[in-house]
Amino acid sequence: MGFSVSGSAAIIFVGVMVAAGIAVPSLVGSMGALADSQGEQVDRGIDALNTEFEITSATYNESGNGDLDVTLENTGSTTLTRNGTSVLVDGGIRADAAGTGLWVPGDTITITTGESTKPDRVKIVAENGIAETVSGADIQ
Repeated sequence: MGFSVSGSAAIIFVGVMVAAGIAVPSLVGSMGALADSQGEQVDRGIDALNTEFEITSATYNESGNGDLDVTLENTGSTTLTRNGTSVLVDGGIRADAAGTGLWVPGDTITITTGESTKPDRVKIVAENGIAETVSGADIQ
């Protein structure tokens, strides 16, 4: 082998090493971010599996000021936030109806919204997407 073959092989080897030195840190960082996001996804899945609540009553007060009172019980093992809980009445969201604070397992809360007519359907959605619905004759 002459100098030209050895020299060009050395230049190519150095180029490959420089390219690897540039690529490896970014690949390691990307893999770390991917592992973190997969861990968070697993945690969200576990929270969703452990989330359970039931609508124990939904009462519309026609004779008073038209309040709809929905009583909920957290029957799961996940602590939820009240401000992360969404209330939908006949398909329309009622902003900030659930209030603030924590909704711990075994705790019962009552959500009150003002409605002009008796609703046909009430849906409660927890912060992680678990939902319960009451409709029709179940709304007293």
